[in-house]
Amino acid sequence: MDLNLKALIALSRCAQSVHKREYKTIKEGGLTVSQFAVLEVLYHKGDLRVSEIIEKILSTGGNMTVVIDNLAKENLVKRCIDPKDRRVNLISITDEGRKLISGMFPKHLENINDVFSILTSEEKKNLISLLKKLSGV
Repeated sequence: MDLNLKALIALSRCAQSVHKREYKTIKEGGLTVSQFAVLEVLYHKGDLRVSEIIEKILSTGGNMTVVIDNLAKENLVKRCIDPKDRRVNLISITDEGRKLISGMFPKHLENINDVFSILTSEEKKNLISLLKKLSGV
């Protein structure tokens, strides 16, 4: 089998495996991956426009309105008028959303640390470098 094809298959299988393990704590918290990503970015960055959320969580806009609508129904986020541009909504995390994500995030981080614990610091640096090179970054 071609070495490039083997590399692609190994990379794809690895990404699926890592994501499956990463998503464990998110699902246990009762959120979808997209909902967690929105809450996490609002928690760490503050109020954002929908377009900024999409950009920061590296998502496509296709289902973002639905994700935000569902979070709003659960009183985890709210929409506010942007004082700089009244035509635009800002999405803001509520106290309830802040409480949920602040309880989940440490567990999520611990889970990620566990996933990557099999690699040394040097291996992690090499992996980051190789992935950036492959991404064209």
